Amino acid sequence: MTPKKTAKKTGPRKPRPGAKKSPTRAAGARAAAARPKPVERRSALTELVTAALDDLKAQNVAVLDVRELTSLADTVVIASGTSDRHVKSLAGRVLERAKDGGFRALGIEGEREGEWVLVDLQDVIVHVMLPRVREFYGLEKLWDVRVGERAVPA
Repeated sequence: MTPKKTAKKTGPRKPRPGAKKSPTRAAGARAAAARPKPVERRSALTELVTAALDDLKAQNVAVLDVRELTSLADTVVIASGTSDRHVKSLAGRVLERAKDGGFRALGIEGEREGEWVLVDLQDVIVHVMLPRVREFYGLEKLWDVRVGERAVPA
């Protein structure tokens, strides 16, 4: 015996009970318009990072615009802490504030040692260091050689 063939239904399908409706094109366009533009998002993230560093009294905060120099990030923020514990706390506050603001960190390095902690927030890279480590590596000088007068103290 051969199995009986059934006719395929045509026409609109009924949604499953409890299934969410898919958004219409107009709703998608409204949602896209409501999302912040990349430039606004970048500046909001930079402000959020500098405010977090300010909260815990970071020293010598420098904000460098590196958009024309690298595709890795748009902004580099460099700050100093007074001790390894302070450096760890500053980096932790930046991560906490970024998460609360809806930004996702790609990674964090050096948190265990606490001499130099790097927080990668996609468009903004944050370096929090002890003053002696900051002086030794001279990241501002590295970017200033190529950037010129772009270093803006926060």
